[in-house]
Amino acid sequence: MRTYLVVVDESPEAETALRFAARRAAKTNGSVRILALVPPSEFVQWGGVQATMEDEALQRAEALVTSAAGTLTDESGIRPTITVKQGDPVAVVRATLDEMDDVAALVLGAAASGNPGKLVSHFAGADAGKLPCPIMVIPGGLDAEAIDRLS
Repeated sequence: MRTYLVVVDESPEAETALRFAARRAAKTNGSVRILALVPPSEFVQWGGVQATMEDEALQRAEALVTSAAGTLTDESGIRPTITVKQGDPVAVVRATLDEMDDVAALVLGAAASGNPGKLVSHFAGADAGKLPCPIMVIPGGLDAEAIDRLS
């Protein structure tokens, strides 16, 4: 089965990438795996405070992914697999791709203007030739109709 790996965060372009991946998976009888990233926390001198900060970040990521998964299921009928990981975004995405052998494409959303984003810049640039699958960069400026038509 084709699996589309989508990296989701709080940005509007992540929603665009998720919609595209869901539509593509529905048309190809595939599946969607959502990867939510929790950035590594900065060192805090007091361990209890740091643990609380990390827990809050993890809860925010889980809530975001749960909401995105619900929308995805409602709109396309696809029930995604959800993974939440903490760490450097590039390293986490790379490790996730190395762990999975059924990824049809890494689907990332690019910002509608300006810098496309850290992951898009890295995987479509420096690491593009080393990926085990194609990368799909979905422009953040596309509306729902355009995404549906293009997917």
